[in-house]
Amino acid sequence: MPKRQKRLFILTGSLFLLFILFTIIMKTVDVKPVGPNQSKIGLASINQFLFNHLGTNSIWYNITNLLGVIAIIFAVGFVISGLCQFIKGKSISKVDFHILLLGALYILVIVFYIFFEFVIINYRPVLIDSELEASYPSSHTMITICIMASSMLQFHQLLHNSRKRLLIALDVFSVLIIAVTIIGRLLSGVHWFTDIAAAILLSAASVMLYYSLVKWVEYIHNPE
Repeated sequence: MPKRQKRLFILTGSLFLLFILFTIIMKTVDVKPVGPNQSKIGLASINQFLFNHLGTNSIWYNITNLLGVIAIIFAVGFVISGLCQFIKGKSISKVDFHILLLGALYILVIVFYIFFEFVIINYRPVLIDSELEASYPSSHTMITICIMASSMLQFHQLLHNSRKRLLIALDVFSVLIIAVTIIGRLLSGVHWFTDIAAAILLSAASVMLYYSLVKWVEYIHNPE
């Protein structure tokens, strides 16, 4: 494996390691019962400080929910594209490997979502329908970042930089959705600050894994 591909995988592993270390910190450092129903949260001082100053905001909650729907529409579009290639070629081998790897990323995101629904690190700072809900990492933030960041990479592969204005517009649109989701989810008050930070770390690691695999397969197909 060439050095460039090795560096990409090393970076990917480092990001996953950072997420694991951050999660360990959340379970061991400054853990206090400051959440609803005396639920415990790590790094409680900074989390409580930010929550008390930012409060809750239903408008931002609704905005970020809408952005999440937009991101999922993008994902559905790529899934349909892959299905069309499969139906047309009557074989999984006829599907563009970029789409296949994108599908693998989506599956990984779903696995993470389910995993942290059962392995609960902490609960939300507010009750949802009078009940505690898992909050770490922010699944909404993770899903939106993973879909939009990988979509940007996929758009560049599909358009081959031939339509620069369209690519710039898609990049700006994707970055805006990611940025507004991160900021809006924090301002909405339905997550602790560390939930958002963890989601960013896990998303970065997941997208980096996707990108590393894409570059590795591209090298296998064209080692020059």
